[in-house]
Amino acid sequence: MSFSARMSRCPRPHDPEPGQEARQAMPGLSEDLGALVEGTAGCSPYLHSLCLKEREWLPEVFSNPEAAFEALLKDVDDIPFDEAPPRLRRLKARVALLVAMCDLGGVWDLEEVTHALTRFADRAVRIALQAALLPELRRGKIPGQDESMLEEAAGMVVLAMGKMGAYELNYSSDIDLICLFDETRFNGDAYHEARTGFVRATRRMAATLNDRTADGYVFRTDLRLRPDPNVTPVCMAMGAAETYYESLGRTWERAAYIKARAAAGDLEAGARFLDTLRPFVWRKHLDFTAIEDAHNMRLRIREHKGLHGPIRLDGHNMKLGRGGIREIEFFTQTRQLISGGRDPDLRVRGTVEGLARLAEKNWVPGDAAGTLTENYRFHREIEHRLQMLRDAQTQILPDQADGWTRLANFCDHDEKEFRDELTERLQTVHDLIEGFFAPEGTSERPAKVEGLDEEVIARWRNYPALRSERANTIFDRLKPDLLERLSRSSTPQDALIAFDGFLAGLPAGVQVFALFEANPQLIDLMVDIAGISPALASYLSRHAGVFDAVIAGDFFAPWPGEQHLRKELAARLDREEDYERKLDAARRWQKEWHFRTGVHLLRGLIDADKAGAQYADLAQVILAEIWKVVCAHFAEKHGLPPGRGAVVLGMGSLGAGKLNAASDLDLIVIYDAEGVERSEGRRALATRPYYARLTQALITALTAPMSEGRLYEVDMRLRPSGNQGPVATSWTSFQTYQQEEAWVWEHLALTRARAVAGPDALAGDVEAFRCSLLQSRGDKAKVLSEVAEMRARIAATKSSAGAWDTKLGSGRMQEIELVAQAGCLLAGQPERSVEAGLTAGVAAGWLSDADEAALKAAYRLCWQVTQAARLLGDKPIDEESLGAGAKSFILRQTGHDSMSELRDDLDARTRQAGLVIDAALNKGCENG
Repeated sequence: MSFSARMSRCPRPHDPEPGQEARQAMPGLSEDLGALVEGTAGCSPYLHSLCLKEREWLPEVFSNPEAAFEALLKDVDDIPFDEAPPRLRRLKARVALLVAMCDLGGVWDLEEVTHALTRFADRAVRIALQAALLPELRRGKIPGQDESMLEEAAGMVVLAMGKMGAYELNYSSDIDLICLFDETRFNGDAYHEARTGFVRATRRMAATLNDRTADGYVFRTDLRLRPDPNVTPVCMAMGAAETYYESLGRTWERAAYIKARAAAGDLEAGARFLDTLRPFVWRKHLDFTAIEDAHNMRLRIREHKGLHGPIRLDGHNMKLGRGGIREIEFFTQTRQLISGGRDPDLRVRGTVEGLARLAEKNWVPGDAAGTLTENYRFHREIEHRLQMLRDAQTQILPDQADGWTRLANFCDHDEKEFRDELTERLQTVHDLIEGFFAPEGTSERPAKVEGLDEEVIARWRNYPALRSERANTIFDRLKPDLLERLSRSSTPQDALIAFDGFLAGLPAGVQVFALFEANPQLIDLMVDIAGISPALASYLSRHAGVFDAVIAGDFFAPWPGEQHLRKELAARLDREEDYERKLDAARRWQKEWHFRTGVHLLRGLIDADKAGAQYADLAQVILAEIWKVVCAHFAEKHGLPPGRGAVVLGMGSLGAGKLNAASDLDLIVIYDAEGVERSEGRRALATRPYYARLTQALITALTAPMSEGRLYEVDMRLRPSGNQGPVATSWTSFQTYQQEEAWVWEHLALTRARAVAGPDALAGDVEAFRCSLLQSRGDKAKVLSEVAEMRARIAATKSSAGAWDTKLGSGRMQEIELVAQAGCLLAGQPERSVEAGLTAGVAAGWLSDADEAALKAAYRLCWQVTQAARLLGDKPIDEESLGAGAKSFILRQTGHDSMSELRDDLDARTRQAGLVIDAALNKGCENG
């Protein structure tokens, strides 16, 4: 049966003749148009009355609805301000008829319908605002502003909220507006007078839109979404609103601002205001507490509206009831709030677009997003039909038989199939979303598991993380699942103690508990980490935000490489305007990736060498991007760097591209002023102090204990003349010093130098000089004599910490690194890695193949133990205090079956390496 035919079967509450009257009164209408108009008589007396009123205009609508709509918008733009109220009301009636015909006739889809309604609303609000402001400006009631400022509303802006903000207005929607003004335009008494004028204009604008007359009305207008509406004026200063949101703003207000946009007035000022609220709306960490807030909001709405209980179609609220429109919107906005701080791509206003983005970025399963999108469109269509019946802002389904018949026919459905489908759709949405907001089965399970120490569990209530009622509420739901997961671990009591340590160090619990509740797999990961690495668990207690990275979608993907990381960090920093916020953003980013590498190493996804390369990549990316930020910030005050700028050299393990989890950074800064004596800035500096202070700014940027902690500890002692030399060295001085004054140990250190930040041209010159210098500094007797002396001096001044000290001692890492650096000098090969240096020693005729193999084997084992130990803590391994998980991790890293076997192997390999080094140095000195 055709749509028009179904509509014609709608029960008619009045004489059935009006359909015929309409057909006769509108000669020239096509058969299809006539049938459609006739059908409205029974289904919607409101639409039918509009058809009768606009019978001369309808053929124009049907011949080209898009052109007719654009003509209506132009009519709005051309309204004289003194005629705004009646003209807007009459045009709204035409828009309502045109949109209904395009909707019912299948000409426009849902998005086109809602977009058209919103475009008209934008125009109507703009005209109403300007018409309301004009008398204030003419009377001089907005100080310092006149009629020339009308286009930008003298600094006032109207924010469209809710569906209007998202271009989702429904057929008979009210509009939610927040009115603000830019108080920076006014000082002293002018501010108070301007505010009074803006308040009068706002009330006049709302009356134009809201008041119903014989011509109808434009839009029901709600101004109550503003901060604290019971005590604040209808138009507020932007500064006051910003202060409110920063100090008192609630989750529902954050959700409301997802859809907010500047719709009328001073659009630039409105955009600036919304940008200032970005940190309020989009939190820097994943915000799973939004789930709890949204769930409580749903429950309050249900209780207040009497919408609890099972789904019953008669009288069901399609917007607020179970499985309704608001539930889908809550789901979408909550997920956006959770993840949008980390992922700007999720910051979209529309519900359908939001679901698509969430699915695309793997924050929501694709099938769930598809189901919700399909049902959202269906629900909105039902909503529109309900509102077209009598132009009422309603979402209530009929509770009488004739009402159901009318609605089913109006929606082009068989009544029984319609009811069955609607019930199924509502239930599907309800089940999906209820599982998201309130997972079943948690609160009913006992919060007690046999085999776990009840005394440990009992003390949890005294920890800072559980000091708030809200934290306790979430934790009570989480606790049964948590205890069950702890009991399933290989060593339940160890896992309990490990989690207890984590919980004890957690300063606040709401965010973490909400995150665990929404992502139970994180509990298993937390138990793994705490059971293996108390140091990493302690770090997590203080920086639980790094858990965000685990659920970001690609946490366990392969390492993306340095170039990808640089682009990602650069984009992250570009989003921050303030210097300190950039530094904090870099710290958050570094912690996430540092944590990722540690977890990959703990879980055996990478070995010690790959972890070392990843830690080094991370440090190099941080240095390269932070150096740019520091230089740009410094230049704002002191001008651009004189000459060619400066490069940062990574020395030691950083230069060799192999760091551990706790490595500090050895750096040298070299600048080339090219004869330029001063910078050119508002506070110009001479070249030498310029680069000295710039270098100090870099050190501070890396080491300062900001709100997100430190990035790295920095050691500058490898620069020319050590601590006695300038903190930044000129390029000319560096070359002269290395060629004429440097000690052998400084040339040894230079074998591992690598430019990690700064201009490419200068970095290339430094690298060319390094290679040339090292190729000519290999005097065998001098080099080996100095190495032997350095070895002896280190042994005399720095004692080994015992059998598990992999750095200090005969045949351990520091000695093998010295041998490798010596091999590079002797062979004239500017290699950086230890392995390449040992091979160079063979090429120089100093080491044998057997020497090389022994030293590499010892170094590899020392490195594996070091990398594992640094992840466990900041001290050498204490075998007696290690838990079972930590021991298993170390043994997995080194390929041994027991700690005693590993200890014996480490002792044997390093002892052999020590003998090789003894022989090599003795032979070298004798031959020299």
